[in-house]
Amino acid sequence: MTKLLRRWQLKKIKEVLKSRRVVVISGARQIGKTTLAQQVATAKDSFVTLDNSAILASVLDDPLGFVRHAKGTMIIDEIQKAPSLILAIKQVVDANNRAGQFLLTGSADIRTLPAISDSLAGRISHIRLRGLTVGEALEVKPTFLSRSFQKDWPFQITGYDKRAVIKLAFRGGYPEVVNLPNAQHRGWFIDYVKSLLSRDLRDIANIQRHDAMEELLNILGAWSSKFMDAGTICSKLAISRNTFNSYLNALISLCLFEKVPAWLRTDYERVGRKEKIFATDTGLMANLLNWRQEEVLFDADRAGKVVETLVFNELIAQLDLDYGYSLFHYRDREDREIDFIVENDRAELLGIEVKSGSMVSKNDCRHLVWFKKNIVKDRHFVGIVLYSGEITLSLGEDMYAVPIAVLWS
Repeated sequence: MTKLLRRWQLKKIKEVLKSRRVVVISGARQIGKTTLAQQVATAKDSFVTLDNSAILASVLDDPLGFVRHAKGTMIIDEIQKAPSLILAIKQVVDANNRAGQFLLTGSADIRTLPAISDSLAGRISHIRLRGLTVGEALEVKPTFLSRSFQKDWPFQITGYDKRAVIKLAFRGGYPEVVNLPNAQHRGWFIDYVKSLLSRDLRDIANIQRHDAMEELLNILGAWSSKFMDAGTICSKLAISRNTFNSYLNALISLCLFEKVPAWLRTDYERVGRKEKIFATDTGLMANLLNWRQEEVLFDADRAGKVVETLVFNELIAQLDLDYGYSLFHYRDREDREIDFIVENDRAELLGIEVKSGSMVSKNDCRHLVWFKKNIVKDRHFVGIVLYSGEITLSLGEDMYAVPIAVLWS
């Protein structure tokens, strides 16, 4: 029997249900939302899934009657299938301010759905469930952020060379894939993409060009960790910019891709403003691109792309646990670039460069050094280069090379 792993968000969800009337867990299909909701449930709670067509028909016939309940938490799975329930839920929670009335799950971010006109502001808390992180699979606590601001890392971490890190990236974070033999991963991802294109997109968007959407899915996989050139993509797909934006937003709403904003809190006039895009699962990304592990291992560009995307997904899962952190990237017109910048609620900064290789030098942190001297100046700043080596090394004042495995160790 497969062991049921404890997700990091479980504690946060239980706490938020004590103070908010409605809690929504959003995340990609098959990421573990239903299992997590069932772990939260107690004997006095009720659970219903709108994936059941008979139940869905009944719900749509009488939304308000369906959501009325006297006690406990009503858990409604796949809420995006019945947007009309949101208005009914609003009526119920406006009449009763008891905390923990509803726990909703959705394979799309309901805040982005055009059919939902009421945000339930002040009554609702949105929680994102991401792919199973390496740390969750290893059952370790998410301590990377707090330790990094304190410059508190292990001196040595063994067992995670470049080959091992890329293997983890190809596995990704879908719980079902994590438990499958490697030989079955490819088939699972092929079926997953087919289901997304034929079923899930239909629930949230009116897609006229399914061929263009399928190709866009593959193209965005190739752009992960990069700055998108929307004009080039539109030309390749022969679609308008409005159609491109609509299709991109649908894929973001399904939690398959995510944008990271630029860090703009500076008066430096040459700073860039473009967002970077990331695939939210490296296993899906690698399979969309039909990559093979051995080929990627010896291809610096592809290895860098998949490892940076892996770091993003490990990093963002830890940021989600604490409202005190924000994630950005930095790039200016002189092509100085920092992969990630984390800012905490004390205005302290952590700059992160990602390097897939196992060798590191002071040259790898040159942009971090420039940023510290010219942009942040007197603010607390720590710069690190995450690499696939084993030893934590000093690269200068407040600059360090740290094994990537510190994210889950």
